[in-house]
Amino acid sequence: MILKEMDQYRFSELSHQLDCYLWFVDYTSKTGTAFYSETMLQLCGYTLQELKKREGGIHALIHADDLLNIKKQITQLEVEKSRETAELVYRIITKENKTVWLKETMQVEKNETGHIQRSLSIASNISDIKAENTELQNTIEHLEEMNSIKDKFISIVSHDLRAPFTTLLGFTEILMNEQNLPNEEREEYLSYIYDASKSQLQMINHLVDLSRLQTGKTKIDPSRLNIRNIISNCVSTLTGAAMRKDIEIKTSIPDDLFINADERLISQAILNLISNAIKFSENGKQIQVVVEKFKEGMIEIVIKDEGIGISEENQSKLFKIDFKYSIPGTKGEKGTGLGLALVKEIVEKHEGNIWFYSKLNEGSEFHFTIPETKNIIMLVDDNEKVRSEYRKKIVHTLNNFEVIEADNGYKAISIIQENIPAAIVINHDMPLMDGIQFVETLKNRSSVRNIPILVIANKIDEEIRKKYIELKIETLLNAPADLDILIQHLKENIGWFQ
Repeated sequence: MILKEMDQYRFSELSHQLDCYLWFVDYTSKTGTAFYSETMLQLCGYTLQELKKREGGIHALIHADDLLNIKKQITQLEVEKSRETAELVYRIITKENKTVWLKETMQVEKNETGHIQRSLSIASNISDIKAENTELQNTIEHLEEMNSIKDKFISIVSHDLRAPFTTLLGFTEILMNEQNLPNEEREEYLSYIYDASKSQLQMINHLVDLSRLQTGKTKIDPSRLNIRNIISNCVSTLTGAAMRKDIEIKTSIPDDLFINADERLISQAILNLISNAIKFSENGKQIQVVVEKFKEGMIEIVIKDEGIGISEENQSKLFKIDFKYSIPGTKGEKGTGLGLALVKEIVEKHEGNIWFYSKLNEGSEFHFTIPETKNIIMLVDDNEKVRSEYRKKIVHTLNNFEVIEADNGYKAISIIQENIPAAIVINHDMPLMDGIQFVETLKNRSSVRNIPILVIANKIDEEIRKKYIELKIETLLNAPADLDILIQHLKENIGWFQ
């Protein structure tokens, strides 16, 4: 016989000693005798009286998705007359509507017919274990999916890398062996070899870039960049390709928008998208590049064309390396099928998002977001009066810039973690951490190593100058600094537009 009489106090003491949840139910009692340990009542959030009123007690709290299975297991326990224990795993919904996983071991007493008369249950909270198992299972499934995508990708790419070489070797052999080949035919073969080789090199470059980004071998080296300058340089690079198709590239970009990005990578992404717009546009069409503020802290870049568009069935294939979607341009221009996957990887490494809209025969527009750099100047100086003079001059002259301050290098580094400034003005001669130590610390952090730093020192000797030059700090001013000269240097470093 298991528990018939036990006071609630002794029952709760036992559960505390065992660090578990206990309950006892006597189904023969007309009053429905039941004991629940204090730990169990605290877990589920119900009082003893509230649980007694619920038919099934604790089992009345079982999650709907688990209830049928638990009922089957208890029925099986009754059917097997010699069996007295069962192990149950299920979720309960607490009074606060929280989900808790329990592992219950139930010991029962039965009558001659096998019906349960009494039960004693001991349970443990396995929510953390279940969460870890779920996370592990999700990780396994993700890795299996990535492995499958990689296998499919390798299969596609290996075919694409091998396929042109048979033809390339064939044309090369003809050129080597046919000495009397007409010049026109020879030039045609050489042209094909050049185009095919150029296409293969581009594919290999995309493969290498994509692989290095995905494996983390390419480190993002962000700095404050004027997005108008970046896009202007990209458009200049592609001017020749656009002119050959009489395509006009129009831009609408504010002067004073700055992004926090890796210049090489973000330029690569923009070049790829504008190049695609040119490739898939007919002669005489127009491409628009529009930049504007998006949500808080983000800049949106839009590249819109009037090209051939993308059919609905092919839209789901974009950005995926296991599909390698590629079609010729309007003039037969070839692509690798990897460009958009690379663009997506670059954008996401910058914590941005990319999406698109497209309609067949009407055109496409690609949108992506990149973090915006805030217009902040940081002053680091232990002299409050000096900081005040600098602050007044900066606020008056650079009217759209905010000034943040720190009275020592340690505080400045802490603040920079939350607010990355456009430039830093620091006093070299500070206690705790001098200017050189401050710069060395910043240079070891990839997210802030490219911030322009202006150093002001009481005395700049050759040793100090040499050390700062080694740290790539070029602006060194003697204290007390001429405020106009300071402002001029700040303007040059932050890309100030009047």
